[in-house]
Amino acid sequence: MSLLLDLLFFMTAVTGTGIVLSRQPGRQVLAIAANGLVLSLLFTALQAPDVAFSELAVGTAAVPTLFLVVLISTRIDRTPRSEAKE
Repeated sequence: MSLLLDLLFFMTAVTGTGIVLSRQPGRQVLAIAANGLVLSLLFTALQAPDVAFSELAVGTAAVPTLFLVVLISTRIDRTPRSEAKE
């Protein structure tokens, strides 16, 4: 069990570093989703299924989806100012 926990802690550190070092917002959102998935697996290994389910629902699905919606809406709203006045 200790090897599994060590691997999950390492993967948590790797995905967290991936979030910080990523420069493109789309890749950051994917890294956040991956981090949520790894954390959910870690909580399952630590025998906390309720926390794991919450992390899976919120950290892997809800938050990245909301971030993607915001990214898409900001890209749609970028119209040149000269065209917007006409």
